[in-house]
Order: sequence, then structure tokens, then C-alpha cells
Amino acid sequence: MPRIFDNIEQHLRPALAETMEVSDRADFCVGYFNLRGWRSIDEYVERWAGGEGRCCRLLVGMQRLPQEELRIARSLSANGRQLDNQTALRMKVRLAEEFREQLTIGAPTNEDETGLRNLSRQIKTGKVVVKLFLRHALHAKLYLLFRPDPINPTVGYLGSSNLTLSGLSRQGELNVDVLDHDACQKLAEWFEDRWNDRWCIDISKELAQIIDESWAREQPIPPFHIYVKIAYHLSHEARAGLTEFRIPSDFDNRLLDFQTAAVKIAAHHLNRRGGVMIGDVVGLGKTLMATALARVFEDDHGLETLILCPKNLVPMWEDYRERYRMRARVLSISRVIRELPRMRRYRLIVIDESQNLRNREGKRYRALQEYIRENDSRCILLSATPYNKTYVDLSNQLRLFVPEDQDLGVRPERLLREIGETEFIRRHQASVRSLAAFDQSTHPDDWRELMRLYLVRRTRSFIQDNYASTDENNGRKYLTFEGGSKSYFPVRVPQTVRFDVDGQYAQLFTNGVVNDINGLKLPRYGLGNYVTPSPDAPPTPTEARVLDDLSRAGRRLMGFCRTNLFKRLESSGHAFLLSVERHVLRNFIFLHAVENQLPLPIGTADAGMLDTHSFDEDAEDAVGDFFDDDEADDLSEPPAASSFLRTETDFKRRAAQTYDVYAGRYKRRFRWLNSRHFAAGLRDDLAADVRVLRTMLDSFGEWDAAQDAKLEALHRLLVHEHPEEKVLVFTQFADTVRYLASQLSSRGLSRIAAVTGNHADPTRIAWRFSPRSHERGEQIPPGKELRVLIATDVLSEGQNLQDCAIVVNYDLPWAIIRLIQRAGRVDRIGQQAHDILCYSFLPADGIERVIRLRARVRSRLHENAEVVGTDEAFFEDEDERAVLDLYNERAGILDGDDEAEVDLSSYAYQIWKNATGADPSLRKKIEDMPSVVYSSKPYEATPERPEGALVYMRTNQGHDALAWMDRSGQSVTESQFEILRAAQCFPATPAVERHANHHDVVRKAAEHITSEENAVGGQLGRPSGARFRAYERLKSYADSIKDTLFDTEPLRRAINDIYRYPLRQAAVDTLNRQMRSSISDEALAELVIALRDEDRLCVMHDEDEPHEPQIICSLGLVGQ
Repeated sequence: MPRIFDNIEQHLRPALAETMEVSDRADFCVGYFNLRGWRSIDEYVERWAGGEGRCCRLLVGMQRLPQEELRIARSLSANGRQLDNQTALRMKVRLAEEFREQLTIGAPTNEDETGLRNLSRQIKTGKVVVKLFLRHALHAKLYLLFRPDPINPTVGYLGSSNLTLSGLSRQGELNVDVLDHDACQKLAEWFEDRWNDRWCIDISKELAQIIDESWAREQPIPPFHIYVKIAYHLSHEARAGLTEFRIPSDFDNRLLDFQTAAVKIAAHHLNRRGGVMIGDVVGLGKTLMATALARVFEDDHGLETLILCPKNLVPMWEDYRERYRMRARVLSISRVIRELPRMRRYRLIVIDESQNLRNREGKRYRALQEYIRENDSRCILLSATPYNKTYVDLSNQLRLFVPEDQDLGVRPERLLREIGETEFIRRHQASVRSLAAFDQSTHPDDWRELMRLYLVRRTRSFIQDNYASTDENNGRKYLTFEGGSKSYFPVRVPQTVRFDVDGQYAQLFTNGVVNDINGLKLPRYGLGNYVTPSPDAPPTPTEARVLDDLSRAGRRLMGFCRTNLFKRLESSGHAFLLSVERHVLRNFIFLHAVENQLPLPIGTADAGMLDTHSFDEDAEDAVGDFFDDDEADDLSEPPAASSFLRTETDFKRRAAQTYDVYAGRYKRRFRWLNSRHFAAGLRDDLAADVRVLRTMLDSFGEWDAAQDAKLEALHRLLVHEHPEEKVLVFTQFADTVRYLASQLSSRGLSRIAAVTGNHADPTRIAWRFSPRSHERGEQIPPGKELRVLIATDVLSEGQNLQDCAIVVNYDLPWAIIRLIQRAGRVDRIGQQAHDILCYSFLPADGIERVIRLRARVRSRLHENAEVVGTDEAFFEDEDERAVLDLYNERAGILDGDDEAEVDLSSYAYQIWKNATGADPSLRKKIEDMPSVVYSSKPYEATPERPEGALVYMRTNQGHDALAWMDRSGQSVTESQFEILRAAQCFPATPAVERHANHHDVVRKAAEHITSEENAVGGQLGRPSGARFRAYERLKSYADSIKDTLFDTEPLRRAINDIYRYPLRQAAVDTLNRQMRSSISDEALAELVIALRDEDRLCVMHDEDEPHEPQIICSLGLVGQ
């Protein structure tokens, strides 16, 4: 009787191995051949001599899917079963691809690698010959072994086991051994007939090649190829955009290569997702790129464009609209509330300086968002500073065209890893794939993952490194325009202008002034602290909303106000004293209202007005909400504080006059609150601050410009150091601008102009100051051309001033990034100067004076828990290194554009482009390279960045994921930028021997990534829903019975199904009913198991099944 091998009581593999031990050749016929399964028998084949009659002949049947077999069997076409050479070749290619695909599934192992290499070598040495049988589907499983035994020379095994690890030893099978001589002879003849059939094709060479090109190859892959492969996959969207769109011919001689690439990548985002943000740093031509992008969609899709921009940029955009024949309308952003509701449909909207719309509570924001939603408009956002140290600024801009609950296809993985999805839903009740989910994350990697879908951003250094050529004569970097002319990148040279701190300035910088400012109560900025808990009459609904806003805004506004006073103190004594005077006047206005039981005018100190980057006037002299009142353009300001108000009588008289103006013509510009809602402490603190500030004003007297050492230093710079060159002077405050322009003009300086955010037409002033960069040389007579321009940061948005190469920072912003942005106004593509001179005014007796002052401000803010808001980055530079470097004129301090700011897609694409540009043959090598390949490179490890492996994979939801694991398999980081940088190497970088446990580390990385990735669905719904509540209770119950007899596999599967798939409606009803009736956890578990067994629990379809996650490649980091 034959023996039965069912892999339960008796396993086939040991019997097969025992027989092969004494055999010298074999004939195998299988329906399916798993290449990795060969390692279970390769050691026996290795002993054979190889060649005809001394090898293993392997016949593989052509498996078909059941649907295909049915189609062929029932085909109405007579040709359905015919075979010809072309069909046979196509089938051979298909099977070869299936074998190639085998090696891209799962994680590699040392054992598999050895087995696959042995198979390749045995094929090459003739010890294994593999043929593909194509005549018809062949499902036979036959193992014939021939041995030098005259009594029983042939042993056969016949049954169901394929040549796979599971077929030979694991899964249930049915096989028998065949020892009868006649039966073995007939089986051998049957095999021979098929082996010699015309449609039995040798694929040995192809199999060896597949292995030799796979991760199991003997020849190591250069590390550089793995680095480029990672970049190739990460740059998919950038590459798609570059091939998908064509730039209109109007821009043929206008766009440089890097600008053309940006337009095409942005076009891909805009077309696919309905919006894009072009966030290149200052000076790289965002306006021109946005114009070209709009033209692409006007030409290809027949769209018309609405351009929204700050009012001071309207003339510039009108010029672009005419020059590049746009079908567009230009509208000041300040007019959107009034005009958008009745404006006709524009399907494309360009929003310049979109960072000004980061407040989604504003009226302008809501009006624009509603227009975009109603008209299904696509959006192009432009901003060199898309966020100010808070990532919510980014999501708020995206919300203009991305619905808050839209499934983005990506999730804040780092945040979810911290708290878990269930806890996230409990806390925030938002979809994990929505903008609302990303709002909760403070992890840069989460935001990079989101912004790679919408952002195109490159930096100056990125352009220099990847698009610029190097002049062999002088070593300078340059770009080449279409006509062949070169545009060199100038060097930013920091210089200091030092002024004596004596006389008037010595009074300003005393400890007494600092202490007085630090000691101010600032009650108008913290009105929420004075609201009486039990007023005589309850507030109206409108008043209640205003009171609530006061409570939320208080500390932030107080911090803003205090730092603004110090910034004005550093800017100029004139501006500081004006601000102090205005502050006193505003306090008297409030005192006037309180003492006369009049309503208080609320809204005069909006946080936006205290941000000097957006608003250059004194918040103490401003009215209403700067960002959200369209009528601000049409109403003149009320009377400002006149110079030299000093006596209490003067202040009271002016306060009463100003209050009457506010309550009359300007009433709509304020929110009004009855003074009875505030405690008596408000009056006391207003009066206390008045006393302190009036004492300060009395001690200083009127500012004497003739004794202004800082002004004199500027005059000396303009007249003696640079008497002929154009000079651009920046200051944070309009008061300082007007003061400097007036004083310098009175000293005889000509061809000078002053521009602030309130200037009627700053673009024309920019043309007069920089006519050649605007192609206005012939239109500006020599006598009208300006030599000196004094401006605030508000003006600097969007203006091209590159005829100038000297920038003066009359005051020093508390965030070094502002200085870099100022330099960018003249350091633009096309700048002709070799050096950009960047002067900064600092005290002659040392920078320590400024550092001490700022440190004391910071200490005061921390003590009071006041915050300066997200627009002030100074407090992140607490080591003061940047300020010291500026004082010491360190080269490079003003270059400051970290490549981490470049969007990931552009960064990765540039790696790919540079590599294939240097070696065109690399393109096909990388594109054809299969998944799971690896290499290892020499690496200098640090404790924070240890050696190990970098792993790139695609998750079961199609997301790109990178992981850096140390040698023990612990995660180092998942930052895609950091990992891409760690992978960086060069064509000459040698491949080194991998770590012995490299494949284990790769497997752990894959498990780490996939364990964090949700299966399809993954949305448990509202916390009040049946799915969420059932999952929560069952998960808690399962945790409580873990490792007990009650911890069963059916329960874990049921919980997993609830997590992965939506519930059937009947199951929802059943679970809701049972949970309302207080079903126990144990009974609930039994119920869901029963529902699952009966297929009544979840809605599950084949297409719902997640795709298998796939390892794309890995790179070992081997310490040397």
C-alpha cells in the first residue's frame, strides 16, 4: 500500500528529501512554483553533477484563474483555444512577470536570499532546467526521482503539493508515493511527452535573470541607485505635472527652467486637487509663475481669472494682466466683502499674499470662502511666508478651497501614533483624514505630508544648487536667460551702522523706562480681566459675544502691546514718544466714557494691527478691524493725537472730541459695550498707566531731531558712504518712515520718497525707484527717478526693487527672518550687483544693550503668561546667536533659507533630475528596478542618528512611508526630509557589506509602518454612534481578558472587522438596542461574534480588502 502524505500525520518534504539524498536526477511537474520555496531542496540538487541526465528538470504548468478557464471552456469563438507562437511568447512573458512579482511580496530574509542565489547559480550551471508548459492548463503535481538502484531505480510522489514551502510541509495536502516499477515507468513517459512538447518552452535563462535583477542578486546595487530610486518614487507628482502641461508661448523667453518646473508641478496640484500654494521664497518670481499658471488653465480649460491682492499691488497685477493677455479681473482684497456677493462667476482665483487670510473668523475670509464654494473655483495661493510659526495658518489658507471634512487621503500619522485614533476621535470628533485633524498636530512631519499635496516651494540656495551654473572665471553661480544673458547670484554682505547711545537715546534706554513699560497694566488690552461678574443688567446677546471675545483675546493683545512699545523704542525716539502720547490719549478716551457712563468703543486694538509685518501704523492711532472692514478704504481716519499733548486738560479735551467723532461718523467701525459691565478696577488701572506714561513724557520733553544720533548716522551713510547709489531704507513703523523722510529732506537730500502701507500707489513709487527691473526705463524721466526709498515691511510684499543693491535696516526686527525677507526685495533673479550690502543700525557701545532689553521683556511676558502671538519669532531665538552674528557681521547670516523649507516633491524631483541629467542611462535602470532591492553605504553614525537601515515602502492604502530604524529595529525618525538626507550619496559611493540582520531590520520597519496604518475604512464615526461605542467597549473588554481562557480569536477578529468596515444597518439597530438595555460586555462580545459568523455584522466587499503593503527599497547605514 502507498504511503499518504497529508502534511498532518506525515509530511511530504522529509520523504522527498530522503529520496533526493540517494538520487542523481529528478523530474518535477508542478502547477505553481514559488521561487523562495526552492531553498527547501536546493542542498540536494547542489550535489548533482548537472547537465543532461544529471539535473533536476522542472515543468511548470500555466495556471489560470477560474474565470479565465470558464471563459475559454465556454468561448463561442473557434479561436479561443488555438495556440500560436505569438500567444505562446505572450504567455511566457506573463509568467516571467509573475515570477518577478513573487520577489516583490513580503519582507526579505537571509534564508530566502541564500536560496534564491543558489537557484540562480544552479540554473546557470545546468543543475536545474525549468520549462513552461503552454499547450493547455496543467495542474498535475508529480515528483519523480531517479537513483542508481537496479531493483527500484525510480520513486515517484503524486498528489496535490506544489513546489512551495507550504505545499511541501505546511498546508493540508494529499500525496502518495509511487514505488511500482511499471507505474513509475508510465509516469516518466507521461512527463517526457510533455517535456518534449512543442509548446513546452524553456524559461531557465529568464528565471536566472529575474533573480539576478532582484533584491537577492549576488552583485551589490550601488547605494546611489537606491537613493535615486527613493527620490524617483517620492517625486511622482512632480514628474506627472512636468509631462502633463505645456507653458503658453508668451512665456517662452520669460520663464527660467526652475520657474517652468514650478508652474508645471503647480498645474498638476491645481488640476488634481482644485488648489495650489506657490510658496517660493522672496525674489524667485512667484508673480510671474502664478501668471503663467493662470494662463495654462485659461488656455486649456477656457477659464477666466479673478486676481485678489493687497490694494498696493493692484497696479502691478494690472500691468501683468495686460502684458500677458490674461482674461482676468484684478480686485483689492479689501473690497471682497462688498463686491464678491454680486460678482459673476470666476472659475480660477489667484490670491496674492494669501498669508493675510489666515484668520478664518474674519469677514473677508468668510466672504471669499463662500464665493469659492458657490462657484467651484480653483485657487492659486501666493505667499513667501505661508505660515508664521503656527501650522494652523496653513490649514486656514487651504480651507478657502478645501472643505474641512473632505477626505484628504493622508492623516497626521505622528499625532495619531502619540494618542491613537480612538482617543483622537473622542477628543476632537473629526475625521482623521481631514484638515481639522491636521489642526491638532504640532509635528512638522505631519504638515509636510499634508503640504506635499498642495505646496510648491523652493529656496534661493535650492535654486543655486540645482539650476545654476558656475562661472569658471570667478566661481560665481548664475542662471542663463533665454537670450543667453547671465544672471548672477549676489552675495549678501551684513554691515553694521553704529550710533552713539547718549543724550536723548541714553534717556530712552534706561532701566527706569524699561521698568515703567514692564509695569504697565495695559487694561484696554486686557478688558476681559475687568468684566464684572454680576452687572446691574445682564448683557444683550450682542454684548455677550463681545465680552467672550475680550476674555479670549486679552493676554495675547497685552503681550503684543508691550512688545510693540519696546520695538518702537528701538526704532526711533520720535515714534516711541508719539506712541506713548497716543496711548495716554486712548486711556483718557476710555476714562471719559467710564466717568460719563458712556459705552466703551471696542475693537480699536486688533491683534492684526499690532503685527508690524502686516500693519505699520500705530495701533494706538488706528480705528476698527484693519483686515475686515471694506469701508476702511473709503473713510479717513479720525484726528490723530497732535504733537506735544502734555497737560491733563489738553488730553481730556482731545479725548472728549475724539470720543464724539468715534460715536458719530465712525460708530460702525467699533463694537460698543456699556461701561457698567466693567469693575471699578478698570478706571483705576487706566489712571495708573496714564500717570506713569505722562511722567515719562514730561521727563523727555519734545524729541529733538537735531540731537538724534541715529538719524545723523543714516544721513552720513546716505551722503558720504553712498552718495550716488540707490539705497532702500526699511523700518517697521510708518511714524519712523515719515520722520526720516521729513528730516532727511530738510537736510537737503533730494530724489527721496517715503512709502507706507497707506500709500495710495506704492507700485508707481517702486517703478520710479527701480525702473529698469520693471521695464519702465523709458517712461521715468531721469529727474523723476528716485535714489532713496524709505519704506516699511508692509510695502515690501510683492515689490521688485532690484535696481538697488543696498538695504538699510534702520531698526532691527525681533525675528531674524524679517531681515532676510528685506534683503530679498533687492536680491531677486536678474540682480546685477556682485554684493548686496545689508546695513543694520546697532548701538555703538555693544549689542549687549539690545540683548539685555529684549531679555527683560521676555522675562516679563513669561512672568505674566502673556504671549506675543505667533507672528513674533524672536522668542524662539533665546540664545541670541543670530543677533550677535549680525553685530559681528558674520557672512551668511542673511542667507537663511533652510532647504527643509523646500516642498518634498520638488526636492525629490531635483535629485532625480540631477542624477539622470548626469547619467541618462540611469533613468531606465531605476525605472526597471524591482521592489525590495537594497544596498548599504558607509555611514558616520551619531548617538542621535545611529547606523541601521532606511526603508521606503508603500502602505496598504497607497501612501508613501519612510522609516529610519537602528540596528536593533527601533525607530529613529520617520521624517521624510531627514531620511532622504541620510540616504544622500554619490555615484562613486561604494556599496559595503550589509549588516547581518539588515533584512530583519527591514521587516521590523515594515511591521512598524503597517501597524500604524489603518486598514480601509478606519473611521469609527461619532463617539455617540453604535460602531464607536461597540468598538470602545469590546476593545476594553478584550484588554481586560487578555491571556485568559476567554481571550479568543473570534472576538479579536470581530473587533478588527468593526474597526475596518462599516456596520450593516441591521447590526447598528441591534447593537444600539442592546447597549441601551445595558447589555454586559461578555454578552456584547458573544453577540458580535454571532453576527460575524452569520455575516450580519459588517459590510464587506472584495474591493474593500486593503492592498498588500510593499517594500520598495532599503538602504543600510553601516558604520566605518
